Amino acid sequence: MWYSVSLKAAAEQAEALSEALMEAGALSVSIEDADAGTERETPQFGEPGSVNERLWDHSVVIALFEHTADIPAVLATAAASVGLADIPDFTIEEVAEQNWVQLTQAQFDPIRITDRLWIVPSWHAAPDDGAINIEMDPGMAFGTGSHPTTRLCLEWLCDTVAPGHSVLDYGCGSGILGIAAARLGAARIVGCDIDPHAVEASAANAARNGVAEVTQWQNSARHLEDDYDIVVANILTNPLCVLAPGIAARVRRGGRLALSGVLATQAQQVIDAYAPYVALAVGAEHEGWIRLEGTRAC
Repeated sequence: MWYSVSLKAAAEQAEALSEALMEAGALSVSIEDADAGTERETPQFGEPGSVNERLWDHSVVIALFEHTADIPAVLATAAASVGLADIPDFTIEEVAEQNWVQLTQAQFDPIRITDRLWIVPSWHAAPDDGAINIEMDPGMAFGTGSHPTTRLCLEWLCDTVAPGHSVLDYGCGSGILGIAAARLGAARIVGCDIDPHAVEASAANAARNGVAEVTQWQNSARHLEDDYDIVVANILTNPLCVLAPGIAARVRRGGRLALSGVLATQAQQVIDAYAPYVALAVGAEHEGWIRLEGTRAC
């Protein structure tokens, strides 16, 4: 048995309070949006490994404690250490012993991308033995097929990849897009990501899915020199715009480009950034996210 304690905190207090709680004996601490699930909910977007400049204006700090902890005393110590005269409003909930692995696995079922392609966690049987089934478990690297941007890119690959194609997966995350391209018949796949965990995860996932021989994963785009029949980048709007010259240069003349990680309201910003290189248009939208796609002129 443990206790989960939730304390309301302003943005400027939340991080310091969370650190103070850890020092005072909390087993773990997280910061969440106190307005989550309401019309005041505020999404935050950032690159993996980056730190957002500001937390939510109305945050909630959630700390986990042993059942033997003196909660009021711990909270008083933490509050005083960050200069608070009083303990913030808080609630306490009991957390029962559970099979956390089983509970986590139960949240991830096979994902149908198209009739042709499924993403299947390792603890599930493939729903359709006749389809392409990519084995992919949740991990430290982004990309399990559940996020709308990943789905948008996978759907595009199903429609675009032909046997013999070369593919660049720019910002590969878990490697799911490159692996899907290989299973769809591409002859050569290169994936790159600035996160070393992503590169390791991609290589391991490629081996698990039997495509290690046609895939190559690297932790930098600096050494990319070739051009490709297909380039796909599922990152975020700001880096997509900054990297536009480099990404577009990797698309072979007559080759295809798809970008995601872009909100519908940001479409024109990305279209304008790529206009000197590739004419892009919105190809699909899902849950407020879009896929931009285009062909590089010959």
